[in-house]
Amino acid sequence: MREVIAAHGLSASKALGQNFLFDEQLLSRIAAIPGDLSGRNVLEIGPGPGGLTRALLRAGANVTAIEMDRRCLPALAELGEAFPGQLTVIEGDALKIDHDAIFNGEPYAILSNLPYNVGTALFTRWMGGEEWPPNWTSLTLMFQQEVAQRIVAQPGGSAYGRLAVLAQWRATAKLAMKVHRSAFTPPPKVMSAIVHVEPATMPEGVSAAKLEQATAAAFGQRRKMLRQSLKGVPGALDALEALHIEPTRRAETLDIGEFVELARFLTASS
Repeated sequence: MREVIAAHGLSASKALGQNFLFDEQLLSRIAAIPGDLSGRNVLEIGPGPGGLTRALLRAGANVTAIEMDRRCLPALAELGEAFPGQLTVIEGDALKIDHDAIFNGEPYAILSNLPYNVGTALFTRWMGGEEWPPNWTSLTLMFQQEVAQRIVAQPGGSAYGRLAVLAQWRATAKLAMKVHRSAFTPPPKVMSAIVHVEPATMPEGVSAAKLEQATAAAFGQRRKMLRQSLKGVPGALDALEALHIEPTRRAETLDIGEFVELARFLTASS
């Protein structure tokens, strides 16, 4: 990969949140996290010069990569020639592309060393919406370690918030691997970690929009008691009373099951 970088005169763009991974052994371990990828559809966001892409192709995956940095396209084209028929590259902004449409409704896994500046936005998009289960079968994503810890956090700690509830109320999320900053070029200022998420059963009678509304209000003012933070959500205070949730509690003390019950009440009363 260093030879590819040199041959094409590439350097990581700070504006695009790029940090390149060169360690082929590490990249192969990342590609193995979702299990056997042979013959499976895989979506990769921000492949850059193609380090993880190469590992996915070697694992037998059919990869569709979305890249907005034109400088990286020639390197990816060379990679496509080395693995005929396995790689499709789409130039564009992943936030503006319908990912399901790319695969014509067929299932696909998502693996990506996400650009730091769009990682959370993409994650909340994949985890949101009323339709469940999604067409993606798993998410294997590199985040800043702080963000990864927020995704897998349990109630009671400072890391527990909207991302944890969003990731865990109808899916399983685990910290699959920590990655030292020295593994990247250039090394970022923070440590990184890989989160692996798989869809689970969606609770009945719960609107995702109502859950997102309740968690946004509760954690948007997380230092305040629920009776204050939720007063702007229609029906929320009635829900607290009906569910015997003390209004003097704060958002981080509610477990995911309690947020689900709160959203179920709001869904039924809307």
